[in-house]
Amino acid sequence: MSHGKKVLDIGNCSPDHHSIRSMLLNLFPGVEVLKADDAQSALKTLAKSPADLILVNRKLDCDYSDGTEVIRSIKANPEFSGIPVMLITNHEEYQKEAIAIGALPGFGKLQLREPRTRDLLAAILAPVSTGK
Repeated sequence: MSHGKKVLDIGNCSPDHHSIRSMLLNLFPGVEVLKADDAQSALKTLAKSPADLILVNRKLDCDYSDGTEVIRSIKANPEFSGIPVMLITNHEEYQKEAIAIGALPGFGKLQLREPRTRDLLAAILAPVSTGK
């Protein structure tokens, strides 16, 4: 079966999480979106329920800490280091920093509805099609 992909959204406030979740469900029906507030809760969630994609906010809503540190801790954990991670930020310099530590190119909250964002996500979340 090609549905049942899971996305872990880390560090977004409720309204942003809701926007991201809505966008994901709209583009990829059947995707499950989990939420974590910080690196510690993210690692606990991943241990229980491995994700297909991890989205990390640049500044965590709970304590305004740096999302790139969350990416570092995920990438440093052999159990989860292979999971694709994207940083959510509108700032190109932070995207570059995230990519340098192992993240895939991500997107900003201002780009949720853009085709490029859909394409980035589809590379991981789209059901595998058997030819066109």
